[in-house]
This record gives sequence, C-alpha cells and structure tokens, in this order.
Amino acid sequence: MGTGSNLAGTLEGLKTRFKTGIVAKKTTYYLSLGEGTGEKWTVTLTPAACDVQAGKVKDADCVLKTSADLFARLIAGTWQPGIADFLTGKIRTNDIDLLKKLQLAFGL
Repeated sequence: MGTGSNLAGTLEGLKTRFKTGIVAKKTTYYLSLGEGTGEKWTVTLTPAACDVQAGKVKDADCVLKTSADLFARLIAGTWQPGIADFLTGKIRTNDIDLLKKLQLAFGL
C-alpha cells in the first residue's frame, strides 16, 4: 500500500508541472503502474487543464503500462525510456505519439 500513496503524491505533483496548450482536445491516459491497490490511475488532459484520478477509465485514448518505480524515475527525470525499454516490455503503450504528448505536457 505504500507504493500507492507514493504514486498519489507523485501524480498530484504532476499537476503543478502541467503546461497548457500541448494537447488540442481532451485526451485520457490510463496508467497501469502495477497490480496493487493504488497503482491504477487516470490522467485527463485538456488544452487548459489536467485532472488525476485513482482508478481505471473505461476507454482511454492512451494506455501506459510500466512499473511504479520506472514511472517515478521518469517523473523525477532520472530515466528516459528508449527503444530497448519498449522492446523488452519495461514500458508498453498503445499509442507512442500520445505518450510523447503526455511527456511534453509535464515537461518530462
């Protein structure tokens, strides 16, 4: 349960880094950061706002699956995913372009 509370703080902190105007329309991201309680999150971006909610959204525009540790390192700026990370399954997504927008929206 400690991982979930750490993730909550990390994701809440993202709100302060949000950059307006990166996404052109409402875009929903589902973050699956592990199997435990508190490791499933929904981030909704609009051109002017960011919302973070615990839990899974039904139809996300972009799905990101990785470990909570790697996600925290990405947010902290100590890890940048490369092609090898996608090929080995350390990070998975259904839309790389939208994942890049997520990174840009938070200056990652």
